[in-house]
Amino acid sequence: MPLPVPKTYKLFVGGKFPRSESGRVYQPAGNPAINVARGSRKDLRDAVPAARGGLAAWSGSSGYLRGQILYRLAEMLESRREAMVGELRLGGATAAAAEKELELAVALTVWYAGLCDKLQSLLGSQNEVQGPFFNFSTVEPTGVIGVLAPSAPALVGTLALALPLLAAGNSTIVLVSEPAPFAGLALGEVCASSDVPAGAINLLSGMRAELAPQFAAHRDLDGLLIAGKPEAALTQAAADNCKRVRYCDLPPASWQKAPAIRSLAFVEPFVEVKTLWHPVAP
Repeated sequence: MPLPVPKTYKLFVGGKFPRSESGRVYQPAGNPAINVARGSRKDLRDAVPAARGGLAAWSGSSGYLRGQILYRLAEMLESRREAMVGELRLGGATAAAAEKELELAVALTVWYAGLCDKLQSLLGSQNEVQGPFFNFSTVEPTGVIGVLAPSAPALVGTLALALPLLAAGNSTIVLVSEPAPFAGLALGEVCASSDVPAGAINLLSGMRAELAPQFAAHRDLDGLLIAGKPEAALTQAAADNCKRVRYCDLPPASWQKAPAIRSLAFVEPFVEVKTLWHPVAP
């Protein structure tokens, strides 16, 4: 009889798979025999410089290259279909629901892959000005953005908030679903084989009530995208360090509908517009 090798669910930080520095684990509801790394404040502090390091490589890539890498991510999700469906089922999804969620996840990734090299055209502009000048507005990423993913859907919820940030050239630190972290953490295995630069996306698991205030208060995070209703405590903590915060308060059914979760509305708050003036010879 083959020896069973139970999977240990680790974090994904800087392209590596560390356990929590605290040594803590937790057992998501319904899975008492499975240990998942329980991220700590120190894990978040370690993830921020990793994301800052990955930002240069990711934002410095052309939109076309970022699109190719995200398309590769979609390819790897599809090639790992059986494994990813298993991760979703471990989180409580039925077989049919898991298949449907994976299909949506792949389609969503392809859509944002196609958006990468179109953002300058969609959000930038050539401006009409008085005088002998060319005037252009171009878009640049904001920086390192924290993401608090919804509890469900576990995989689509993570991708729906992380992909628009990545498409714009930001690097991300994502706190995956607390009750169903399996598919979110398995996404790290997909990223590791998809040419995504180390640190461009980092995945943490743990207690949202413990880590969300740390995301909001961390002074080297440039923004925060939060699934759920606005929370005054998080908004206030983020305001203390001038962090940009947006909430994504979608009804549960909307997370299952592609048009509701693929939009420039998730991209635009986390880009900066730079205006360039260039003289024209008379």
